[in-house]
Amino acid sequence: MFRLSATIGLAAVLALPPLAWAQQAPAPAVPGWQQGRPDSMAASPLAPHAPRMTVTAPDRLPTNALRVPDGFKVEVWASGAPGARMMAEGPNGTVFVGSRTIGRVYAISEEGGQRRVRTIAQQLNQPNGVSVRDGSLYVVAINRVLRFDGIEGKLDSPGEPVDLTAAFNLPTEEHHGWKFTAFSPDGRLTMNVGVPCNVCEFDRDRFAMIVSFRPDGSDRRVEARGVRNSVGFDWHPTTRELWATNNGRDWAGNDIPNDTLHRVRRSGEDHGFPFCVGSWNDPAAPRRECGEFVQPAAVLGPHVAALGARFYTGSMFPEQYRDQLFIARRGSWNREQLSGYDVVMAKVGADGNVTGIEPFLTGFRDDANNRFLGRPVDVLVRRDGSMLVSDEQNGAIYRISRQ
Repeated sequence: MFRLSATIGLAAVLALPPLAWAQQAPAPAVPGWQQGRPDSMAASPLAPHAPRMTVTAPDRLPTNALRVPDGFKVEVWASGAPGARMMAEGPNGTVFVGSRTIGRVYAISEEGGQRRVRTIAQQLNQPNGVSVRDGSLYVVAINRVLRFDGIEGKLDSPGEPVDLTAAFNLPTEEHHGWKFTAFSPDGRLTMNVGVPCNVCEFDRDRFAMIVSFRPDGSDRRVEARGVRNSVGFDWHPTTRELWATNNGRDWAGNDIPNDTLHRVRRSGEDHGFPFCVGSWNDPAAPRRECGEFVQPAAVLGPHVAALGARFYTGSMFPEQYRDQLFIARRGSWNREQLSGYDVVMAKVGADGNVTGIEPFLTGFRDDANNRFLGRPVDVLVRRDGSMLVSDEQNGAIYRISRQ
């Protein structure tokens, strides 16, 4: 745990904005998203966009507005799954979908050329994380870890899961407590543990990191520290290095800080939060030299809410898309002019460096009216080489394929 350094002069401490260390005292009775909002912005209309928690009719989906590069097509693959977020595919092709606010886990199967949406778990506390291994579905909520064995053979009656919560012993804090989960190439269940505030003093051995476990919850290992809130990551198909998106903090300005993309080359690296985001020193944290920390592989834009990230490993897309990283940017709320609301591709060169960020799926953001039509959260490369994109706002999943 860090504390204000004695080497910081009194004048410097007094100069810190009002948000600094607001959570050292008992938590204020304000919503989590307001934490750190300076008094000067008390009247700001900025606030999180509430997701739609009811079924969106197919004819109200923004499909006609969506755009992909020439040679591709985008279509509705499934709808009727309110709050759909992170995705995982089972051995038999079932797509499992986690959620947050609505507390459900869905299973979407293809039957007779149609997609059937089932709710296989509900009334959970933000069950965002879903992963499949050896035919078992792992569901990770705020601090609960549940395993549904043989799930694809009993979608209509999943039964009671194996409760692994005690073995994983995850923090119970809800603020940034929702998880993205995936199994690493060496079979470890990997997940984020977000910072339990906007920016504050916290235990750096427990929060703002990516950690991994054996599937039974044993052998906890820190993969990366100083990652404020990563809700999407994947491993490079060749190097097996971990790449993770990261969400910057709120209430620092329209264009500060950027969301970032991180390349983790070895377990235990420190990526700098709360002291630094790349070369930017956060004035709400004690001063540290940003060169002490691993620098981001790329910046992804301010407040874009970069979430799900997957390398394209299929053969349907042309060669230039293979082994490239696709990132869903759910979209901003803490910015006057909306940003994000799309899927972009991070071009990763042969040397492992990012050479550019290119648009791939656009049309969710209506710049002329500063509004959004949907919020992409995750991308999933299916075994047939097509790509699925979940839209939390509309409870829909789109399929991108070659024409």
